[in-house]
Amino acid sequence: MTIHSSHPFPTPEDPVRRWRGRLGGRVSLWTSGSAGLTVSSLMMANGSPGAVLGLLDPDSDLRDELEETGVGVVSLLHWRHRDLAEAFGGTAPAPGGAFRTGSWETTEFGRRLADAPTWAGVRLVSMQEIGWSVLATCEIVSLEVGDDTDPLVHRHGRYER
Repeated sequence: MTIHSSHPFPTPEDPVRRWRGRLGGRVSLWTSGSAGLTVSSLMMANGSPGAVLGLLDPDSDLRDELEETGVGVVSLLHWRHRDLAEAFGGTAPAPGGAFRTGSWETTEFGRRLADAPTWAGVRLVSMQEIGWSVLATCEIVSLEVGDDTDPLVHRHGRYER
């Protein structure tokens, strides 16, 4: 039973957002200092050094911490991390804070998710506002490439295997 015949809070369809949803993306967790954020809009640039670029929420604590510390950790998430991804994305409750949802190891770049086999220690190169996001360009300083079984992917507004 419903009390509404249509969506109670209709919003106009945003064609750019719909197109982005069709692209899909691997879900990553960016951490720096005491902040973290789930990010699926990212890409890698090969080179010497390599780089990782991510679109961050300009109002996120992560943006502030990354600018302040100049370093961070980017971890690729797996299906088993979907609850953690929701907590760091701000779409699920995290009593005591999102960092209580996982096991962490301390690195020179900050906290990293202990059971994420693929991760990079990064140094911030620049931040630039673009659209409704901030493009963080980071140099890869340290890199671990591990098992990639059962990756967590975000597509059409939901997590997929």
